[in-house]
Amino acid sequence: MDLVPAPQEPLKKALGPATAKVMAEHLGLHTVSDLLHHYPRRYEERGQLTHLADLPMDEHVTVVAQVADARLHSFASAKAPRGKGQRLEVTITDGSGRLQLVFFGNGVHKPHKELLPGTRALFAGKVSVFNRRLQLAHPAYELLRGEDDVAETVDSWAGALIPIYPATAKLESWKIAKSVQTVLPSAQEAVDPLPDSLRAGRGLVSLPEALLKVHRPHDKADVAQARSRLKWDEAFVLQVALARRRHADGQLPAVPRVPAPDGLLTAFDEKLPFTLTDGQQKVSQEIFADLATEHPMHRLLQGEVGSGKTLVALRAMLAVVDAGGQAALLAPTEVLAQQHHRSIVEMMGELAEGGMLGGAEQGTKVVLLTGSMGAAGRRQALLDLVTGEAGIVIGTHALIEDKVQFHDLGLVVVDEQHRFGVEQRDALRGKGRQPPHLLVMTATPIPRTVAMTVFGDLETSVLDQLPAGRSPIASHVVPAADKPHFLARAWERVREEVAKGHQAYVVCPRIGDDIDEPGDPKKAARSPEDEAEKRPPLAVLDVADHLAKGPLEGLRVEVLHGRMHPDDKDAVMRRFAAGEADVLVATTVIEVGVNVPNATAMVIMDADRFGVSQLHQLRGRVGRGSAPGLCLLVSEMPEASAARQRLNAVASTLDGFELSRIDLEQRREGDVLGQAQSGARTSLRVLAVIEDEEIIAEARQEATVVVAADPELEGLPGLRTALQALLDEEREQYLEKG
Repeated sequence: MDLVPAPQEPLKKALGPATAKVMAEHLGLHTVSDLLHHYPRRYEERGQLTHLADLPMDEHVTVVAQVADARLHSFASAKAPRGKGQRLEVTITDGSGRLQLVFFGNGVHKPHKELLPGTRALFAGKVSVFNRRLQLAHPAYELLRGEDDVAETVDSWAGALIPIYPATAKLESWKIAKSVQTVLPSAQEAVDPLPDSLRAGRGLVSLPEALLKVHRPHDKADVAQARSRLKWDEAFVLQVALARRRHADGQLPAVPRVPAPDGLLTAFDEKLPFTLTDGQQKVSQEIFADLATEHPMHRLLQGEVGSGKTLVALRAMLAVVDAGGQAALLAPTEVLAQQHHRSIVEMMGELAEGGMLGGAEQGTKVVLLTGSMGAAGRRQALLDLVTGEAGIVIGTHALIEDKVQFHDLGLVVVDEQHRFGVEQRDALRGKGRQPPHLLVMTATPIPRTVAMTVFGDLETSVLDQLPAGRSPIASHVVPAADKPHFLARAWERVREEVAKGHQAYVVCPRIGDDIDEPGDPKKAARSPEDEAEKRPPLAVLDVADHLAKGPLEGLRVEVLHGRMHPDDKDAVMRRFAAGEADVLVATTVIEVGVNVPNATAMVIMDADRFGVSQLHQLRGRVGRGSAPGLCLLVSEMPEASAARQRLNAVASTLDGFELSRIDLEQRREGDVLGQAQSGARTSLRVLAVIEDEEIIAEARQEATVVVAADPELEGLPGLRTALQALLDEEREQYLEKG
């Protein structure tokens, strides 16, 4: 009798080197356990057939259908000039629609013998269009014989339901299914990560039973039972990883920072020309309470575009300076660091001139530190930091360099988390005598469960109120291809805004000097819609030239993009902020933090090339003053396309949290533990962050209880093993440095 392979056994040993190589290269599966956790995407019922009527274009599909007819045609071609070329056309049907299969050359003989009318089979291939009809060219197929035939095919397909696996052109679904059958007995050896009490309390089946039922279900109830159990595994193991991280952070020492009663913070609050919103007050209290404890704060501050996060962060920094410490604000780009510096100095006034002539008595120095500063300015900034003269420093990752020493670093504020590597946060954290408090700001609203999953090691504060006096932003889609006169009207609207004394942005996806750009949408994976219209994305330099000579002739048009020298970028932004330019044609360098209250209009060219949250971010740059904002989303995409639906969603709501849900549903989760934010690679196989909100919230509670009782998980060896499997090297570091 063959021995059952162990779950950790390499697939090479269990399945042979050829199959194992394809599984490793194309599906990322290396061990028996990996394959057992490669779950079917869906199931076909033997008695029912798939819907051929709604097959997706350009996707690799597996269908169950019946041959309606098969015809062999001869034709002349370059290779077979005397009419000896052969083409086999097979029409298959499922009752909902028909699909053509086509085979050529020597490949016609086997299917011509086997695919007779009435034959049922599984067919797999890439859907394409020929003569306006859907077809599969040279599909792979697997015959389904009669129920009474004891052939291995019937045996290898689970009774009534046929599992359809995520497959590749190199390895069809049924070949994966056969490999799964080979290793399925080792599911009995799978170590269960869930504590018995949790499983019993929630009525969940054991892990071996769940694996058997997901791969060989007898009915839909089996599938449902298996999936709800496997979702819990994913949610719980992930939340345990995060709970352990929170627990470890809670053990670290930190210096409590309590602001002096009549210090810098009080002086700042007294000179504010407006009152804080209720949200700002509440979030500030949460932050001050954290800062007063003997363990480092780890808080995520997320807020709607324009909700005043910077002000809340600044008050936290002032509280720390009041308590004798220093605060560092880390920005992802030089443009943003310069702008933060400018706006913070403006907000603080003479309080930002501590120790200087005319500075306030309880003021402090606010310094800027970026990579492109001159040697003298840099030397002075470094000196101000090491002596403690500067209470607040704002900079890019230049702050992390070894040369930068602080007198007493008490708080690190990281702006735009998703652009900042975990290693960088870690390096900055190491500059305090004891770990400094940490506040992470993100301007991209994140649904609650995603925050729990992606930022599960941070406590979350949310700002969802806009400050009084902010104006609404009207958003409209401009279908440039269907209705060119709409685009002409868009430029007229820009002229009208300028005539009223306002300013406008025009945003393009590309710079246009034809060097490959980081994140160049041309180089990114293209959607079928992009493929359909091969035009490269519009570029800043071309658009600015066209506008200045055409629709916006006579207006003061300037350009801004990421490859300009930092001083030039800063000069352009200063001129625009001072009202010395009417229209700024830019890339997404203006996406975050740019604050020009007089800018009321934004035209986003090729808007379909941007993500939902990016469009929402960009739109947040207008309507920041008392005049209403206008955002025009220009696209050449056809009305029925998914891209246009995405733009319609952005135009229909200003609620960033709602948009982030839409965005997530469209992009899938991405690897919630790693740094990949797209749906291509994901550590979640059955758990859907949006749909499974309840499971994630409950798993977080359960995980917190388990970790509090047994931080090292000594009494739960199965859970420890599952955690090690989840946290491979890269993810382990990611969590370690959270």
